[in-house]
Amino acid sequence: MNATASKIVIKSPREIELMRAAGALVFDILSEIEEHVRPGVTTAELDELAANRIRSAGAEALFLGVENPQARFPFPACICASVNEAVVHGIPDETPLAEGDIVSIDCGVRLKGYCGDSARTVAVGKIDDATRKLMRVTAETLDIAIREIRPQVRWSKIARVLQRHVEGNGFGVVREFVGHGIGREMHEDPKVPNYSDRSADFVLTPGMTLAIEPMVTAGRSDVAFKDADKWTIVTRDGSRAAHFEHSVAVTEKGVLVLSDGSGRPSVAI
Repeated sequence: MNATASKIVIKSPREIELMRAAGALVFDILSEIEEHVRPGVTTAELDELAANRIRSAGAEALFLGVENPQARFPFPACICASVNEAVVHGIPDETPLAEGDIVSIDCGVRLKGYCGDSARTVAVGKIDDATRKLMRVTAETLDIAIREIRPQVRWSKIARVLQRHVEGNGFGVVREFVGHGIGREMHEDPKVPNYSDRSADFVLTPGMTLAIEPMVTAGRSDVAFKDADKWTIVTRDGSRAAHFEHSVAVTEKGVLVLSDGSGRPSVAI
């Protein structure tokens, strides 16, 4: 096991329920945003929607104000909105979305001290078949990861399956950015790659909470910072990218998805 495993924070059942509540809020926000995505809408408008929902829930927007040593300013929005060739960390702006675009929306919140983080790629109107396949394969990759999780399995074994699914469909797996542990902080140990990397390996253990987020490109997997803001990550070859993410908890029997909307507690936690 990689040495970083010793830093992984195992969560109690109560902590996992708190994370499910945070994940349910993120699910609701993303679902409402998806309903508003259409040609002519700006990603700044989508960010305002998310900001209002987060504020009204008494939660904290995880992305707002995050520092990046390579950028000239902290992240200025509550969501990441990455359009077409943008992979992740896109800054919402006043550019209207156009028919045939795709936009990856990533949202993270802290609610009652615990974090929820999820993402989905949304079509803007009608999209072409190649883009539809890109979105489908990326979503399938996340589904495969969730299906394969169970205690005492090495993550590298699952990641190898994810990589084969993506590359077998003719797409690229982004390597510079990966999933992560999550809990009281948005980013905790371990790193969770979507490709086989034994140097970042760990054994799945009950109580482990992870944000799994395949990032898939239609062309080459190489990415770079967008020079204009040093936040947005784009494909080097200009090909489109898709991004899907769920926060999950490893259980004794397998996995519990924390950000699928099922985490609304019937009693106060």
